[in-house]
Amino acid sequence: MVRKRNRHLPEFKAKVALAAVKEEETVAELAKRHSLHPTLISRWKGHLVAHADAAFREEVAKAESGPSRDELLRKIGELTMERDYLAQGMRRLG
Repeated sequence: MVRKRNRHLPEFKAKVALAAVKEEETVAELAKRHSLHPTLISRWKGHLVAHADAAFREEVAKAESGPSRDELLRKIGELTMERDYLAQGMRRLG
């Protein structure tokens, strides 16, 4: 009988890898508690440690990139409405 391959969600992998990094439990204990192979947890832990800087790179990239397209379109809409409103007022006065 062929066993179906388990696919774990990224959130679950991150939770288990973070627990392994904290070292409050051994990898063997985590493996037993989550019904995983210790090598798999070690691999996730290594991946987390190796790519931890990516979480901060995205944060910096967002800060440097400026406003999003949706924000710019919303601002254009606001300014257009304001301009039209003021133009109507000027026509009434003049």
